[in-house]
Amino acid sequence: QVQLVESGGGSVQAGGSLRLSCAVSGNIFPIKVMGWYRQAPGNQREFVASIDISGPEKFAESVEGRFDISRDYAKNTVYLQMNGLRAEDTAVYYCKAEMFRPDFSAGAGQEYWGQGMQVTVSS
Repeated sequence: QVQLVESGGGSVQAGGSLRLSCAVSGNIFPIKVMGWYRQAPGNQREFVASIDISGPEKFAESVEGRFDISRDYAKNTVYLQMNGLRAEDTAVYYCKAEMFRPDFSAGAGQEYWGQGMQVTVSS
């Protein structure tokens, strides 16, 4: 069983910072991509940032230059450093881990999601 445990969410004033963490545990295959998504009330879940073991980090245009993503491969943990937070960053943030395919071929492997945590930015 694979578990993604998220931490670091909470409330902050506009302009402030938060650091989100997501640790993956359990019977996991090697992880290829770890990333963050968010969902604001009334909106669909959207991509925020990802980090691929074989490529550069990717960011949504709305967070480029303000957020940074990093990964501790030994701990199977991904971090999202959020700076310059804005009211529009308010959402439930979800961590996602994408495993390599069993034969390590190209393409998406099994995906797992965290339970989500609230980030509220007050203006």
